[in-house]
Amino acid sequence: MRAEPARAESARAELAVIGAGPAGLAAALAAGARGVRVTLIDSAAQAGGQFYRRPDPALEARRPQVLHHRWRTWERLRDGLAAQVGTGGVKHLTEHQVWLVERQSTGFTVHALRAESPVVVHADAVLLATGGYEKVLPFPGWTLPGVLTAGGAQAMLKGGLAVAGGTAVVAGTGPLLLPVATGLAAAGVEVAALVEAADPKTLVRHARALAVKLPEGARYAARLLRHRVEFLGRHTVVEAHGGERLAAVTVAALDAGGRVRTGTERRILCDTLAVGHGMLPHTDLAETLGCRVDGLNVSVDEEQRTSVPGVWAAGETTGIGGAALSLAEGHIAGRSIAARLAGREPDPRAWAAAAKSRTRLRQFAAVLDTVYAPPAHWSDRVTDDTVVCRCEEVTGGAIREAVEELGAGDLRTVKLLTRAGMGWCQGRMCGPAVAGLAGCQLAPSSGPFARPVPLGVLARAADGHRSEAPTADHGDEAPADGRRAEAPADDHLTQRGPS
Repeated sequence: MRAEPARAESARAELAVIGAGPAGLAAALAAGARGVRVTLIDSAAQAGGQFYRRPDPALEARRPQVLHHRWRTWERLRDGLAAQVGTGGVKHLTEHQVWLVERQSTGFTVHALRAESPVVVHADAVLLATGGYEKVLPFPGWTLPGVLTAGGAQAMLKGGLAVAGGTAVVAGTGPLLLPVATGLAAAGVEVAALVEAADPKTLVRHARALAVKLPEGARYAARLLRHRVEFLGRHTVVEAHGGERLAAVTVAALDAGGRVRTGTERRILCDTLAVGHGMLPHTDLAETLGCRVDGLNVSVDEEQRTSVPGVWAAGETTGIGGAALSLAEGHIAGRSIAARLAGREPDPRAWAAAAKSRTRLRQFAAVLDTVYAPPAHWSDRVTDDTVVCRCEEVTGGAIREAVEELGAGDLRTVKLLTRAGMGWCQGRMCGPAVAGLAGCQLAPSSGPFARPVPLGVLARAADGHRSEAPTADHGDEAPADGRRAEAPADDHLTQRGPS
C-alpha cells in the first residue's frame, strides 16, 4: 500500500507577520490590539528573535535576564503576546520555516514548512520582519573548529547556556563584540582579548552622535576591566592556528588605511575565536515578492509600506539598526496595517512618538555604519588557499583566477565559474567575501526561495494541493469579552541606541 503524501495545512488571516523578533512582535501586538486577526509565523521554538533569545525551558534557567538588557521591554512583549494569543487575536506558529510568499488576486499565500510538513497561510496583508544575518569575512584558519561568529557565540550562551571553550578571543568590529565579550567573561570563560578593528579616534570624532550610548558603553567597559579583558583597538585577526581545532590566533595592528602594520603581529593562545563584522538584512522574501530594494535594504515609506501593495516591512530587513529601532518600525507598521485593512487613512499622529524614535535611531545607525566599517584591505589577508565558500570548498585563489584570468566581472559570473555560492546557503554567508575578493558590488540574494524545499512539497504546491486545518485557523468568533490585549506602551519605543 502506498503511503499518502503529507497534506498541507491551511489557515486564513487578515495579516501574516513573518518573524517573531522585536519588529514582528511589535507589529503583531499593535495590529491585533486594533481588531486585526494576525498569524505570527516564526522559525524558532520561542518568540523573541535573536535579540531576546532565551534558554530552552527544559534547562530551567533561574535568571535568564542576566544575559540580556532591556529585559522589562521583553516582559511587556511576552505578556502582550500571551494575552493576544489567549483571546484569539494572534495565532503564533512556532518552528515554521517560511520559504515563499506569493501575491495573488485575493491576497497573499505564505508557504512554510514545519519539519517536512507543508503549511499554508492565506492573508490579506503581509508584514516582513525577517531580521538580518551576520557578515562573514574569511581569513586563513577561519574554518578550524573553535572559530565561530560573534552572534553564534552569543546564541550558544543565551539559548543553550553553553560556551565553546575555556579561553576566547573576541574580534572583528561592531557594537555586538562588547556584549559577547562581557557575556563570555561572566560565564566563566577567560577572554584573552577583545580585538576591535575600529579606530578609537573615530569613536572620539563621533562622540556627540554616540553620546546617547555612553552610559551603556561605560557599563560594558567596567565589566571588561573587572574581568581583566585586554582591549586592542585598531587591531585585526590575521590568522587562526591549530591542528584538529583552534589553538591560537595571530593579531596585528592596522594603519590608517586599514592595512596590517608589519612587525606588530602577536600570537594569543585560545581555544575559541568569536569573530564578527556586522550584519546584513534578510531580503529573500521581499525580493521574490518584487519589493524594491535600495542597496541591501528593503525600501519602505513613512508607514513602513514596501513598493508592493499589501506588503509592509520592519526591523533589520529595512536596514540594520538594533532592537529599539525594530520595535519602533514594527509598531508603526502594525498601526498602519490596522487602519489600511479597515479602509481608513492612517493618522501619523497616532504613532508620533515611535516615528520620532525611528528618525533618531536611524541617524544613530548611520553613524555606527561609519564608525564600525570592516578594514578596507581585509581581502589582502585572504591567501589563495583560504577557503572562502565553505559549502562548495572554493578558495580565494579560485575566485581571483575567475576575475583575473577568466574575466568575471560580477558575482553571478564568479558563481558560474567557481560554484561559489551554489551550496546550501546559496551565497548568503560567503557573498560578502566573494564580492570583496572579486571587486564586485554585493547584491541582494536573488534565489527563488528563502530556504531549501523538498521537491515533493514544490510539486504539491504547483498542483494547488490544499486542505483546511481548523487547528491552524483563528475562527470567526470574537473573544467573549470583546476585548483585545493592547501592545506595550510606547515608552519602550523611545529607547535610544541600537541593540
